[in-house]
Amino acid sequence: MAARFARSIGALSSSVALRSAAGIETFSHGAFKSRCSSYSSSSESEYPKPTKKITDRFSGVIDSVNDQGQFENLPGKGKPLDLNTNPHADPAEDTLYRILSRNKCAPEWVELNKEIRSNVVDWRSALKKAWTHKDSVGDSKWIEASESLKLQMRDINNKVFRYNLIVPFGREMFGLKWEKEIDRLKEESAGS
Repeated sequence: MAARFARSIGALSSSVALRSAAGIETFSHGAFKSRCSSYSSSSESEYPKPTKKITDRFSGVIDSVNDQGQFENLPGKGKPLDLNTNPHADPAEDTLYRILSRNKCAPEWVELNKEIRSNVVDWRSALKKAWTHKDSVGDSKWIEASESLKLQMRDINNKVFRYNLIVPFGREMFGLKWEKEIDRLKEESAGS
């Protein structure tokens, strides 16, 4: 069994070698030269440029149809385009968003985004205030304030997590990190 397998592998490899040698030989004799030269190089466009004959032919057809007045009866001619609908969106989703916008409502993730951003601004201002008064109030007050701020940060991060679950792909946001926020405050205080 092993000998038969070895013979079949040997026959297969010799036929592949003959084919590849023949392929290299035909290529070197120029059989594929005409095919390869018709492809454009990587710096040029991927598609061949239209020849003058083709361009002239289509221009002539379009001009003759225009002269016959066949472009005059098109539906929607002279009317503005409807840019309020997205032809690529799901019709049900598009209808839902249109109804929500007419009633001055927004999807949950938009409202949650506004709330998170507002909370982050308030939280950062409270952190900055506690940071600037850190030296004057003492360590015990700073620890108390930082614990309260860490709890608020955890609540904000929970909202960010919920937001990331419902938001469309590509609109996710990052949560807050205590060390990054403290480093940002240190840089601000060192810079001023």
